[in-house]
Amino acid sequence: MTEIISNQIKEQLIAEAQKIQQNSYSPYSNFPVGSAVLTRNGRIVSGVNVENVSYGLTRCAEQNAIGTMVSQGETEIIAVAVSSRNGVTPCGACRQVLLEFALGDIPVWLIATDTGKISQTSLHKLIPDSFNKDLLDAATA
Repeated sequence: MTEIISNQIKEQLIAEAQKIQQNSYSPYSNFPVGSAVLTRNGRIVSGVNVENVSYGLTRCAEQNAIGTMVSQGETEIIAVAVSSRNGVTPCGACRQVLLEFALGDIPVWLIATDTGKISQTSLHKLIPDSFNKDLLDAATA
């Protein structure tokens, strides 16, 4: 399912990812990341990376945004924006978590705060030939 997202909503999503990035808890990497997801119901929900001295316990911004979204009763994402110093893409784990809640091939905006560059890709470009619910259902049928 592909949604049409207005420029105004896109700008709000990007602005929220940039704004929330300031709340990152990243004392070990000094690499703050902010993420904002747009739900099917039109809500923007954000999150930041939260590091831990035991690196394996660190949580990414995308996963925190999704956790907040789910706790607020939302389960469908139609777009995501990720803001970081150099515009990195979501990690592999975040791509899989985004896929769990994405309604099809959603747009992904990457914001590089050091240059101001905003680029767009899509979730399916980031995670092609993915493991998804349909494959699991077919394997267990």
